[in-house]
Amino acid sequence: MHEPPDLAPPHSGRNGPVSGYGDAPDLLAPSLYLNRELSWLEFNARVLAEALSENVPLLERLKFHAIVATNLDEFFMVRVAGLKQQLTGEVDEPSPDGMSVAHQLATISDRVHTLIAQQMQNLQDHIIPRLAQDGVQIVKPDTLPKEAQADLDERFRNDVFPILTPIAIDPGHPFPHVRNRSLNVGVMISRDASGDVGFAVVQVPSMIPRLMPVLGVVSPSGQPARHAFVLLEDLIARHMPTIFPGARIHGIYGFRVTRNFDLEIDDEEADDLLQTIQQELRRRERGNAVRLEVAGDPPDASLSKLVKALKLDLEKDVYRTPILNVADLMQLVNLDDRREMRDEAYAPHIVPALREADDLFAVIRDHDVLLHHPYESFESVVEFIARAAEDPDVLAIKQTLYRAGSNSPIVRALVRAAEAGKQVTAIVELKARFDEESNIVWARTLEQSGAHVVYGLLGLKTHCKCLLVVRREKGRLRRYVHLGTGNYNPTTARYYTDLSVLTARADVCEDVSSLFNLLTGYSAPAKWNKLLVSPLGLHEAILGLIVRESDHARRGRPARIIAKMNALVDADVIEALYRASQAGVEITLLVRGICCLRPQVPGVSDNIEVRAIVDRFLEHGRIFYFGNDGADEVFVGSADWMPRNFHRRVEVVAPVEDANAKARLIELLKLQISDNVKTWILRQDGVYQRSEPKEGSGAVRSQTRFIELTRERLRVAESAVRPSTRFHLAPAAVSSPAEKAELRRAKRERTEPKRS
Repeated sequence: MHEPPDLAPPHSGRNGPVSGYGDAPDLLAPSLYLNRELSWLEFNARVLAEALSENVPLLERLKFHAIVATNLDEFFMVRVAGLKQQLTGEVDEPSPDGMSVAHQLATISDRVHTLIAQQMQNLQDHIIPRLAQDGVQIVKPDTLPKEAQADLDERFRNDVFPILTPIAIDPGHPFPHVRNRSLNVGVMISRDASGDVGFAVVQVPSMIPRLMPVLGVVSPSGQPARHAFVLLEDLIARHMPTIFPGARIHGIYGFRVTRNFDLEIDDEEADDLLQTIQQELRRRERGNAVRLEVAGDPPDASLSKLVKALKLDLEKDVYRTPILNVADLMQLVNLDDRREMRDEAYAPHIVPALREADDLFAVIRDHDVLLHHPYESFESVVEFIARAAEDPDVLAIKQTLYRAGSNSPIVRALVRAAEAGKQVTAIVELKARFDEESNIVWARTLEQSGAHVVYGLLGLKTHCKCLLVVRREKGRLRRYVHLGTGNYNPTTARYYTDLSVLTARADVCEDVSSLFNLLTGYSAPAKWNKLLVSPLGLHEAILGLIVRESDHARRGRPARIIAKMNALVDADVIEALYRASQAGVEITLLVRGICCLRPQVPGVSDNIEVRAIVDRFLEHGRIFYFGNDGADEVFVGSADWMPRNFHRRVEVVAPVEDANAKARLIELLKLQISDNVKTWILRQDGVYQRSEPKEGSGAVRSQTRFIELTRERLRVAESAVRPSTRFHLAPAAVSSPAEKAELRRAKRERTEPKRS
């Protein structure tokens, strides 16, 4: 592969001067920075708080428990694994907050043990008993009636036993490789009169549903259970004498291993990136163990042998838990549609301007279209791509694909476009963590259809969300663009809050064309008209915008910063925000997850407030507002304020200049700032405190209000189009085939635990 030019501009900030800052070494003090890893754990603690809350419907609480478990898996596979690699490599460079690697690992262990204890207590004492009262139970095989036991045993013999591979550990059988996140049953056995107890492992098959339905169970209310299950590992444990005939069973317990699961690829050494990643995915299953979860009560000697075989620390890396892999309990969430047990069903609406339009391109030519997902349906974006694929006047479609998901209608539309002879270019990011395998499948499919597939720039992840359509109109070419804050994934678009902008503005479209030329041909433009692009100046632009607000404040002009994002880690930006606060700029940060900035420190961050919202939808949009002496500027984009987004990813942040769209975004930010139901406030000491309505003020839940506002806008639009039906708008509110499909999906599907 040929060498690309050096795209990164000279770095500024902590490794060099930033114009307008001067020297202030006090702002670099470790005490002013919160630890990244611990801040992420506090985000997961806020998710857990939703699972513990009595104000959240029962099945939604179970969903949040599953999300907590899924989040922790990823945290250990990536973040803890990275810290352990540093420790092994004797790279113990302190984090910006001054913590050593060893100190971070020890503190993480303590905090995770506390969170898991809270989670398990709540599941065992509240969630599972209440589910049982409602007729949904998980039972032990031995508690079933004899007939049900016999039926279950027959299913074991026919459907489970032939798949199992019992492995005894002895000098002739070394400890087996235990797959990442697999469930396993450990068994203490002896075979001769000496009584020497050995160890064996049986892996629980992942291709069989873990929750096995059974009949004949009576709920605590005395009524037959509506749904009852036996855990697959309990069924396997019941049949250990069959699995190890002639052996004495001295003890059984379940365990689960989490391994380092991050990609390690040297792009410059990879002649075929696709093949290299396929090989790395296979290798990654064999990554070093980073966590051991144990259920039951294993003897100390057996547990010590297991820990030694996995090269883990008995005190820090072992987590005793009565329930392994809580994420599997998501199966129970889909069983019941009773309203009192879950959030109100909501089908995203297609905005009237797009739903009624015969010509989507004409609407976008007339004015920019702003969509707020999932309140306003992502189906509009899918429809835009589908129409572009079928339109004979469309000559080319170019799109970035980071996480498209499985069975993607967007990728299928691109395939149809390529097969119809259009010029289709797909920038497929093969290193999208945990989505590599599905992206490889899509890359192969697109290539076979005739699309031009590019895997981005060496050394950089392509994380921006951009779509370009080139269309012939009246003898000349016109370009249309979609820019988003979220992935081109219709499934997650129903559960993540994101923004989409559809525009035909010539300057923005020209920039997006230049961006795709950069991604496919390494030809960067001399300058960008409107877009802020990383690693080509986004970092410097954000710092410059913060400095400008500081200058306004020093001169007594109106100055304001509101920034909504998923994570704030970059030390240069944090330092700039501290200086802006010292200058008198009022700053509100809506940071869902990691925040390394310490607010409300006297003389440093007095004017900075950090708020975090955790609700039924995952907050995912990025919006950046700068008051600019009354000339408001609003930007949306794909980038959080993290070093990786500024320096190691291709990101796009775009100004929103349409007056109506800009006003909507400002109102969106104001509404989220006023949320006092699902908001947490970050204190100076690094602790998050739940916001509460002040005396005399009403409760404001921003996500619920967004649903109401979307419905209100729809009613107003419907009344204007069909005034005679203004008293019958409920049926008309879901009238398009796309919306009806959304509603059907909302009724039959429930959210799966999503990574945050």
